[in-house]
Amino acid sequence: MSGIETELRSLERPKTSRPRLHKVILLNDDFTPRDFVVAVLGAVFRMTPAQAQGVMLTAHRRGVCVVGVFTREIAETKADQATDMGRREGHPLTFTTAPED
Repeated sequence: MSGIETELRSLERPKTSRPRLHKVILLNDDFTPRDFVVAVLGAVFRMTPAQAQGVMLTAHRRGVCVVGVFTREIAETKADQATDMGRREGHPLTFTTAPED
């Protein structure tokens, strides 16, 4: 041989898993004005007025509506921001999170 040493490298790479996703859920209440809910959805979740209107009406009819799906940290932050916006204005507006199935 020519004196060159070769070494076999493993082609296996460590497998990383994707972070588990969480849903942000809007809970309906009978006291928060609909326009305010639409404004919060637009501000926190960057929805268009038409999208926000649809989400708000779904929550109104069904009692709850999934607003979006994010990593846990982002979902919790957005849910807290949206809920805090309602509390600052004196509304019982509530967003919560749950792991996605």
